[in-house]
Amino acid sequence: MNDSTWVGVRERVLALTAVPAGDRVFGARGHRFFLEAPLTPAELNDLEHRIGVSLPEEYRGFLLQVGAGGAGPSYGVYPVRRVQGRWRWEGDGAEIADLSRLAEPFPREGADPEAVRLLLAERPDEEDFEEIEDFDEAIEAWEERWEPVMWSSDRTVGAVVISTLGCAAREWLIISGPERGRIWSDNRVDDEDLTPLLDDNGEPMTFSRWYLTWLEKAEQQLASTPATA
Repeated sequence: MNDSTWVGVRERVLALTAVPAGDRVFGARGHRFFLEAPLTPAELNDLEHRIGVSLPEEYRGFLLQVGAGGAGPSYGVYPVRRVQGRWRWEGDGAEIADLSRLAEPFPREGADPEAVRLLLAERPDEEDFEEIEDFDEAIEAWEERWEPVMWSSDRTVGAVVISTLGCAAREWLIISGPERGRIWSDNRVDDEDLTPLLDDNGEPMTFSRWYLTWLEKAEQQLASTPATA
């Protein structure tokens, strides 16, 4: 990343607050294109000292030049704040990230991919049951085995929840490991595994590409929206 990546981005985002049709952008009714104040270098250094790892460069630049959180993809970028002397990311599901293990490499193949594969293959199918009560009992028993595997904190070490799409679907920013600096989708609420977020060309979404793609699309959408009387 060069130093010009985030130049003018804060101003571009805040300019959208003046667009009357701004709430037509998905999630904008929540964040209203508001941005937290950027972190100071001293605050960023303290944050990294507390969590025991350097943040990905693109995200560091965002925190210093754009904001500590706010307007962004989906329902916005989760803000990182110091509360009672402790740093934390705030937002729906942010607490499921283990901030004490951010220096550990994110397991891009999952903590136990074979266990996940086998469990998915064993998921009960309603069509295989004559009585709905029998299916309900079988799926409940399966979920009792599924949740401890799928929702194990070992599967998301080295990452923080950075945004939500609503209904417990979330996106993670990878802090450590081979996927460092990339965004992963989390649709485990729908029994789908964690997967890397890809752009329209099938390339992994880095933090800056993820954010700037959203901003460009928001600007284009609002530019093409007819003004109302």
